[in-house]
Amino acid sequence: MKHIIFLIAAIFMANSTIAQTIEVCKTCPNSTLKKGIANAKSFDTIVVKNGTYKEHNVIVDKPLTIIGKNYPVIDGELKGEIITIISDSVTVDGLFIKNVGNSYTEDYAAIRVKNSKHFLIQNLVLEKLFFGIYIEKSRYGKIFHNKIVGEAVEEYNSGNGIQLWYSKNVEIEHNFVQHVRDGIYLEFSDFCTIKNNESTLNVRYGLHFMFSNDDTYQDNTFENNGAGVAVMFSKRIKMFNNTFKENWGTASYGLLLKEINDAEIEGNTFEDNTIGINVEGSNRISYKHNTFKENGWAVKVKGACYTNIFTENNFLYNSFDIAYNSKVNDNAFDRNYWSNYTGYDLDKNGIGDVPYRPVKLFSYIVNRTPETIILLRSMFIDIIDFSEKVSPVFTPDDLLDNNPQIKKLTW
Repeated sequence: MKHIIFLIAAIFMANSTIAQTIEVCKTCPNSTLKKGIANAKSFDTIVVKNGTYKEHNVIVDKPLTIIGKNYPVIDGELKGEIITIISDSVTVDGLFIKNVGNSYTEDYAAIRVKNSKHFLIQNLVLEKLFFGIYIEKSRYGKIFHNKIVGEAVEEYNSGNGIQLWYSKNVEIEHNFVQHVRDGIYLEFSDFCTIKNNESTLNVRYGLHFMFSNDDTYQDNTFENNGAGVAVMFSKRIKMFNNTFKENWGTASYGLLLKEINDAEIEGNTFEDNTIGINVEGSNRISYKHNTFKENGWAVKVKGACYTNIFTENNFLYNSFDIAYNSKVNDNAFDRNYWSNYTGYDLDKNGIGDVPYRPVKLFSYIVNRTPETIILLRSMFIDIIDFSEKVSPVFTPDDLLDNNPQIKKLTW
């Protein structure tokens, strides 16, 4: 008998702790998201029905799943931050959040995750925002399938689409970000994955890394941003199969690398950029299977870049393939295809019999006197480039691809 009573009590206690579903709607007892959260218990599910809810400063302080049905609108009325998560194990799914407040002293966001673990932010539409999704001192989270569209015009009064600060092990995948300051921004955030995102038409960068190590970004598109993508002061970054396209401007590039060490840049496409890659103070980087097509400069190498290796890349119809500002070279070029190569292959082994010198004297001149670019197509430039090729004086004499490929490479 005692065993039966104990079993009944255990079943009763288990049922009392089963997660419940709470509905939020205009005619429900919980008519606002704030009320729904206040009346929910840990691990409950809140279903927000279609409608417009004028709320801001919504605090999620317990483990919950918040699901929007038919994209209900959470309208912050430009009054400040809209949703702030301060608990572990929170999911927010399927909301339309708009009208985040602007401030010169506070980084108001449509949704902020603060000191949290195991969060999931997905299927959101964010518009009329300052910052979109702001992850602060959090880890083991996912940001999936969100559409973030801002109205940024100037850097000083706009925020970023997705921002990570002092966070780790966050996955950012399949997001669409447009018209913000930086599409995706990471600072002091390690072991993160940025994959299959589209970041376009942003005022400054499509992606911006600073002081973030051991991150991977792959299969993303960064197109027509103010200055392209910037990766700075970071180690062991992997950049695979991304597209950097149509990032044009006097201070623009597809990719900026500054103080980057031990990185892998593989399988990317750099097309129609002012500069494909602008690299400075970066060492031990492997560039492999990338395509540089119709850029102003494919790769522009500035000072303090050592033991980098360019292997099996395609350099196609760029105005300049490689630009150097020094006579010293400690980088290797091998088995690349150069569309400007005019050598021959007498033994028909697919490798040019004459080494290719990718740094032209004219690129050296343009680096120092940009106005000379107007002479780009003149015969005079062909003559000085040929003379430098025969007897290098201003460009590194050991910067050669000794095995230039005769045919465009495929992988």
